[in-house]
Amino acid sequence: MTYARTRDFHLPGRSMVLAKNGMCATSHPLAAQVAVAMLESGGNAVDAAIAGAVLLGGCEPQMTGIGGDCFALVRLPDGTIRGLNGSGRAPKALSSELLREQGYSAMPLHDAHAVTVPGAVDAFCALSDALGNKGLAASLAPAIRYFDEGIPVAPRTTFDWALAEPNLTGVARKHYLLAGAAPRLGQMFRAPAQAEVLRMIAAKGRAGFYEGEVAEDMVSSLRALGGTHTAEDFAATACDWVEPVRGLYRGVELIELPPNGQGATAILMAKILSNFDIASLHPFGAERAHLEAEAAKLAYDARDRFIADPSHAGIRLGHMLSDDTAKSLAALIDPERAMADPRTASDNVHKETIYITVADKDGMVVSLIYSIFHAFGSGLASDRFGINFQNRGAGFTLEKGHPNEAAGGKRPMHTIIPAMLAEEDRFTGAFGVMGGAYQPNGHVRFLTNMVDYAMNPQTAMDGPRSFCEPGGFSLERGYGQDVRDKLTKMGHTVTTPDLPIGGSQAIMMDEDGIYHGASDPRKDGCALGY
Repeated sequence: MTYARTRDFHLPGRSMVLAKNGMCATSHPLAAQVAVAMLESGGNAVDAAIAGAVLLGGCEPQMTGIGGDCFALVRLPDGTIRGLNGSGRAPKALSSELLREQGYSAMPLHDAHAVTVPGAVDAFCALSDALGNKGLAASLAPAIRYFDEGIPVAPRTTFDWALAEPNLTGVARKHYLLAGAAPRLGQMFRAPAQAEVLRMIAAKGRAGFYEGEVAEDMVSSLRALGGTHTAEDFAATACDWVEPVRGLYRGVELIELPPNGQGATAILMAKILSNFDIASLHPFGAERAHLEAEAAKLAYDARDRFIADPSHAGIRLGHMLSDDTAKSLAALIDPERAMADPRTASDNVHKETIYITVADKDGMVVSLIYSIFHAFGSGLASDRFGINFQNRGAGFTLEKGHPNEAAGGKRPMHTIIPAMLAEEDRFTGAFGVMGGAYQPNGHVRFLTNMVDYAMNPQTAMDGPRSFCEPGGFSLERGYGQDVRDKLTKMGHTVTTPDLPIGGSQAIMMDEDGIYHGASDPRKDGCALGY
């Protein structure tokens, strides 16, 4: 994969960041700085990734926190890539039948029933124990300091916080609002109660979170809100080391995590697009946007059919990753007309589902994504410590007999997916795209920008984005009116989203071992190296 090393300096934009000894790219400068400082002090990429990720819970609390989940890919210095699934499970007593009887037709978003047990802390403990250098306490120390002292609220975070403020209810408003309102730009956000929790985790490991007074606070708060959670649900939380899944796009290997994450969706979408001559199309023209949208419809339809917790359902992963499946789905795409219903069109084919990256001087690279799902998750928090609960249970369906049907002890289909790239058995980089459902589409847009148009990683994430959702075909303002008009004539309902689409970070490694960092201008963050 060859990409341009420079940009057009007449135009606005960012240059890539180049460094030899280590690098971090993430969505807030303080988290990037903390991660690089950890590397400089002798920590490895795992130590640094945990330090930066946990701090992001204070820098961007609307996006992530210790009440959420995480997934990680770790490239070891010997070239081995390990995967970790740090997603939590539904409480044992959750019942889709009971929810249907209570009148729910879909999983609620802002309700204790949507709260799955947080898995991220267990995953951070496992990562640190297995692969870290300096120990968990060292990785948590920067976040403890900043949570106590406060963090000035950054521009994008200010914007998101104000939009998400109505999602906060009950005690969460006390913990996440300042004088009853979303913070203004530059106001200091402090979370001393969460600093106390981090001190307990630093001293006791996972037991400091999943047992004792912290767990008691979470369980009692959730039960008071109508949840079925128990102390046993929290004590039983356990992450899993998993084997990554892989797929080729024009000779470049896309490496993702297996279900219950949606990484296979990105691989399937890339394979569908490999049946078209993308490089011959204008990178930001109507024809390319249309093909990408149609491929996304088909790949996401497959996701919704098949992706679920593999320990509770048979997952047709081989079918999703098959070149033949991708070819059959590609044949359903009309290059000049939008597809009305991908589920009906693909029935015959399917007979028989925050980001931080860190690299160190030894070639260890971490690709980690850590989230509470919707803005401020469920909008609920624990009474004493203010732990904001994720609403990952909203990823379940209440459809009876579906592989992803809600059930106790089960993991929901998950949207967060870290990724890596390789070419001809050489590791070439780590990247991730934030943005919920957009993530597989975002992975493929980043990949095809680099492979088909030889864009460097920064240029690949700078360009305008599009995403076809049930409410319409969202195009960022970077697309011209001529493109919008042409897509409308193709049958798309074109809209302009209120928020930019997604956010991304990347670290690529060249043949000489130099790291090339990129950070999405849609976020407040940056890439830093030394």
